Amino acid sequence: MIERQRHIVNFTLASLLRRKRKNGALLLVYSLVVFLLASVMFFAHALKRESALILRESPEIVVQRSFTGRWQPIPLAYAEKIAGIRGVLEVKPRLWGYYYDSNFRANYTLIAPESRRVAPGTIAIGSGISRLRNAFAGDTISFTGFDGRLQSYQVTSVLNEASQLLTADLILMSDSDYRALSGLPAGFATDLVLTVRNAKEYSTIAEKIIRILPDCRPIIRNEIQRTYDAVFSWRSGLLLAILAATGFAFIIFAWDKATGLSAEERKEIGILKAIGWETSDILMMKFWEGQVISLTAFLVGTILAYMHVFWTSSALFLPVLKGWSTLYPDFRLVPFVDLSQLAILFTLTVLPYTVATIVPSWQAATVDPDSVMRS
Repeated sequence: MIERQRHIVNFTLASLLRRKRKNGALLLVYSLVVFLLASVMFFAHALKRESALILRESPEIVVQRSFTGRWQPIPLAYAEKIAGIRGVLEVKPRLWGYYYDSNFRANYTLIAPESRRVAPGTIAIGSGISRLRNAFAGDTISFTGFDGRLQSYQVTSVLNEASQLLTADLILMSDSDYRALSGLPAGFATDLVLTVRNAKEYSTIAEKIIRILPDCRPIIRNEIQRTYDAVFSWRSGLLLAILAATGFAFIIFAWDKATGLSAEERKEIGILKAIGWETSDILMMKFWEGQVISLTAFLVGTILAYMHVFWTSSALFLPVLKGWSTLYPDFRLVPFVDLSQLAILFTLTVLPYTVATIVPSWQAATVDPDSVMRS
């Protein structure tokens, strides 16, 4: 049995080499389709995993104030009311926001951190801003404040490139500089962050906050994680929907190649039947033929997709999957591929072609060999 299979495989490889142009074109298109699909899957899953790791350190509960559905600064007096809720260990105000640089058409994230001392008149900037504005430690950068006046700051440092995913568009400044630039008055903060004694009480505390402060919206850490997961899923789904047309085109192409058996292939099947090959042997030969092409394309496409995503940071899909900002972080994702991804990719690419190869071959193999060779 093993010897029989070996001979069938040897004959299959020789048959593929005899039609190397046709099979080479098919292999090229096949590999490209696998490469595109695998790139989207690898990048989306790796980015979702990266965001999940980052959001582990996010605040347990964030409290924002809203008016007619729009964000509003929250009074610091609200922190005292929330701190009185049982189970709340600590309430801290945060100062942060966004600044649009019209000269460079880029959005920056402004933060006045509590954990890091920033002297008034100085700022620390992310590596993306440093590249965009060609600014480094010791240089001076100016921004237009909310009142139209120009405000200048000295750059003390460029934030570590190891954390570019978080800091590429980030500017750290003092509380007073943030209020002067953004116009946020004293006695107000951007939002409040809570530390809670028991994680099981998140929902209960959120409900109490809404009852005490109806104009506030508490956001639990799990909700933030689900939001990011939905955003990345939507972006990857958008690309997969666009690439679906490519997938359907490939299925049509593969079916046409498989069903359109040339006269030479039909004659070959007729000769094999005439010399004693059974229908099962011919089907096995076509099965191995389909497996060689499909598995080769699967491996080539998957390896190229891995290199594309984790070596070049998914250069082809980066603008779509990262978003609209001008400042794209220059970082490399930690390689992450699981068996479920490969199984889905295998099901979508290898199985359809295998079926498309065997069915028409079975139809040709059941025809009388004499009539096939005569035709």
